[in-house]
Amino acid sequence: MKKRLEHWHKVNIALVIFDIIGINLAYLFALFLRFDFTYSYIPQLYFQTFIKMIPIYTIVSLIVFNMMKMYQSLWRFAGVTELLRGLIASIITSIFYIIFSAFVFVRMPISYYIMGGIIQFLLVTGVRFTYRLFNMITDNLKARPNMERVLIYGAGEAGRLIYNDIKNYKNIKYDVVGFIDDNANKHGRYISSTPILGGREIVAQTVEDLDVDSIILALPSASRNHIKDIIDVCKESGAKLKTLPSIEGLLDNKNVNVNNIRDVQIEDLLERKQIKVNSQHTLDNIKGKTILVTGGGGSIGSELSRQIARNKPKRLILFDIYENSLYAIEQELRRTYPELDLVALIGSVRDPKKLDDLFFEYRPQIVYHAAAHKHVPLMEVSPIEAIKNNVFGTYNTAFAALRYKVEKFILISTDKAVNPTNIMGATKRMCEMIIQSMDHISKTKDDSILPKFKSEKYSIIRPYDKDFTSNFVAVRFGNVLGSNGSVIPLFKKQIAEGGPVTVTHKDIIRYFMTIPEAVGLVIEAGFNAKGGEIFVLDMGEPVKIDTLARNLIKLSGLKPDVDIDIVYTGLRPGEKLYEEKLMAEEGLQKTDNQIIHIAKPMDIDFSEFFKNMSILGDLVEDNVYKESLDILAKVVVTYHSPDSDLEMNKDKFEELYKESK
Repeated sequence: MKKRLEHWHKVNIALVIFDIIGINLAYLFALFLRFDFTYSYIPQLYFQTFIKMIPIYTIVSLIVFNMMKMYQSLWRFAGVTELLRGLIASIITSIFYIIFSAFVFVRMPISYYIMGGIIQFLLVTGVRFTYRLFNMITDNLKARPNMERVLIYGAGEAGRLIYNDIKNYKNIKYDVVGFIDDNANKHGRYISSTPILGGREIVAQTVEDLDVDSIILALPSASRNHIKDIIDVCKESGAKLKTLPSIEGLLDNKNVNVNNIRDVQIEDLLERKQIKVNSQHTLDNIKGKTILVTGGGGSIGSELSRQIARNKPKRLILFDIYENSLYAIEQELRRTYPELDLVALIGSVRDPKKLDDLFFEYRPQIVYHAAAHKHVPLMEVSPIEAIKNNVFGTYNTAFAALRYKVEKFILISTDKAVNPTNIMGATKRMCEMIIQSMDHISKTKDDSILPKFKSEKYSIIRPYDKDFTSNFVAVRFGNVLGSNGSVIPLFKKQIAEGGPVTVTHKDIIRYFMTIPEAVGLVIEAGFNAKGGEIFVLDMGEPVKIDTLARNLIKLSGLKPDVDIDIVYTGLRPGEKLYEEKLMAEEGLQKTDNQIIHIAKPMDIDFSEFFKNMSILGDLVEDNVYKESLDILAKVVVTYHSPDSDLEMNKDKFEELYKESK
């Protein structure tokens, strides 16, 4: 079966043939030039030397050209590197010609050698750059349908590299119509044949005049505030916005190219600088440790897993009930970190026996507890499930951590736990109380106050000693951009479908942070944990959801209320107009990181708290709806469900407690 020649094979064969012709013509032309293009003036000794020398020289030249990778380069994209290779190859071959001909045959005139080498260089490299020029001209002459007309904002090195990348590749979907740059000295100049049109003040008019589809921000070294200012200007132009990662992000890829371009994300418009946590000293705390992440397949859990994996733990254990998301992060980590000792387990934090087996076998040293039900409206209609999963899932995991002497247990909490108006927030506040209670037991070595449940599911637990050593902390933060359940993916989906975008209330506000920031806080809290703290992030100014939606529409190159309608649907059950970062009863203590604070723990009657836990555990096991909410409201005094009694009769409470016993 014949092997089909690829296009590049054909090009290389053509180049070899041309090089043979070019080498011979170069020195023949040099010989005639030396003697005024008159054959009779050429001494026969010189002509015979040329005839004898040229076959040897041609073979040597082809070998040198191959060694200099002149047949491996992509000449469509030839540049300075290829030019230097051609020059060096011509110098090497010319030196060989001079030495070999002089010692083996006869020394030719110096002008012959010089002119021969120069002409050879011009012919050999010239044909290659002519090939590139021909392709550039034909590419520009070809019809390029469905091309995005783009402006590049930034006429610096990054902008030039992106421009060259776009021009060099046939299949790139962009057609660059101009540059924008705030440096007035560049205005009116050109990069290749493309003009630098002006500064930010002309963006809107330029987009309209030149029918621009997208603006690419090529400013990887600019500060976050500078980028935000530029985005604020560009998003009003009606063009889509795309950008390059920061210079730190580009360092991972080593090169600036068109593949680095991404859509501008809403986090680029956060009303504060991006928060950096996790000094190397902090991350070194992970190195060499066995670490468990519950809810490892979720948005927070998976990012935790990535940051932990890159810092070389002894073993990383991912535990999740949802197999699809767990499988996805497991495969990603195995591809990215093939040397990582990774264990992915399916299971529920609602199963204390499963947790006991896990802790007994793997003995984790640090536990990040991210498993939870988080969707506010869903938990409002399924409160028993919220209590089972959030409250008792946390209790089961924390109790296992206590028994097996985990060094640090870090709970992922939420600002919805502050003065909660919904089931999800109330259960997460109760989770924080569990953490404080477990830390109390760890420090006092007194587990006699732990709840006693009727259910057999809690009865079989391996014996343990009471020399507890664990530190339990909680980390509280706001909404996470791009997480499962975040409004951002919903808004993007609605925009892609042509709208409308649904906002619950025009004045609703939320605190936002990125997933890496949230995870950074969690890791830093684990490092700084002394036990019993609730860590709170200073999240800057809150963001109006209505503004968030309108900015997303603008970043997509569309106009709110014109191209995409915004519909206000009303607050959902249990939803607040605003979220709080801490309770009135709590105060904030500073940490070494000025952005991370510690909420002063509220006083808790731990014995009474676990007494309530006993009742609640038995009620939810029996799916008793109203009384479960009554107990939840009694424990979380800042929350009252519409379905619970505001004042529980003491006799009724004692009766429920006796029944639970």
